[in-house]
Amino acid sequence: MSDIGEATFDCSDIDQYLGTVIDSSPIREPLGNNDIRRWVQAMHYPNLAHYDPAFAAASRWGKLVAPQSFPIVMDDSHGTSSSCMGGIAESHLLFGGDEFWHYGPRVFGGDTITNERIPYDYSVKDTGFGPTCFQRGDNYYRNQHGELIAKQRSTAIRYRAAAGGARVDTSEFEEPEWTDAEIEKLEERKFGWIRMLHDLGHGERWWDDVNIGDQLPERVFGPHTVASFTTEWRSYLFTVWGTLDRRTIDLEALGFTKEMAGHENDPVMERINPELTDGAYYGPSRGHLFPRYARKIGMPRAYGYGASMGAWVTDYLAGWAGEWGMVVHSTANYRGPALSGDVTIQTAEVVDKMVDEDGRHLVQVKHLMQNQKGVKMCMGVAEIELPKKK
Repeated sequence: MSDIGEATFDCSDIDQYLGTVIDSSPIREPLGNNDIRRWVQAMHYPNLAHYDPAFAAASRWGKLVAPQSFPIVMDDSHGTSSSCMGGIAESHLLFGGDEFWHYGPRVFGGDTITNERIPYDYSVKDTGFGPTCFQRGDNYYRNQHGELIAKQRSTAIRYRAAAGGARVDTSEFEEPEWTDAEIEKLEERKFGWIRMLHDLGHGERWWDDVNIGDQLPERVFGPHTVASFTTEWRSYLFTVWGTLDRRTIDLEALGFTKEMAGHENDPVMERINPELTDGAYYGPSRGHLFPRYARKIGMPRAYGYGASMGAWVTDYLAGWAGEWGMVVHSTANYRGPALSGDVTIQTAEVVDKMVDEDGRHLVQVKHLMQNQKGVKMCMGVAEIELPKKK
């Protein structure tokens, strides 16, 4: 990094928070089944185990169960708070990726989930935005019994606000247009993956039957729209007035510019004028839904949420594994956003099989998310536990 970059991009305020538990915003009431249903609908995940009572009653759990992607719904900021502590003057933030570890306990209606958040580390590198801080933070999600459900290590990308607007690709301002015939073909491709869920049903996907080199069925959804992004946003419980005991946060002190800070998630303002606390309209999150603000941070038009992309990865792999399998670990490195008008296509390949020290039978996959033009949006690896034939 250049001397100029070091002199004008000071990240040292982060140091005081590393390794220290920071405030969270716990939910006020136990989860309801409709919270789970709203989530899977927003995430384009039509797995009957998560929304259909008759199917769920015949499952291994005997009732509706939340998908493995669900814990991030429980707290404000969908995992980024632990990776956005410390002030960086005149900065913006993008979600850079996730790493998840899943430990076994599942989430059900009636549960109360808490999150212990601990900033982990950071590094500064030169990127297309100039000096850029890659900050990581950990989230430990536990149920009311104290059982650790999942650990999430999120990565935030923090960079100069001025660099965002200067880097916008003006050639991407307009959304692609889809003909009726193209939409019909997309719907056929979408249903191919949904049919896979139906075909597996309550059955096992045996570890014995999976081979290195196997390709997972593709998953397609979209085209994304401002309406679909809004549906995603509303499925996070923290976006609803009064759902959380919100922590106090000063977004301007973190370095967000005044026009992008506002009162998002402000517990005091929520009681005075909650309209001003809704990130769909004001604050850092409004860039997702309003192209004017998306372009200020480097996005050409409305774009989806990084946390949703992480959920798409988990759901894609867990849906393939079935109710007797489980994603135990995954990485997701975000390379590009889901832009309005684009389609998301997920694929994966089995690259290894193993039995770990705990005797679990695992397959390792490389997964890829890209749009209709082949632009890579997300990639990573994951380990999935599958049942073994006796």
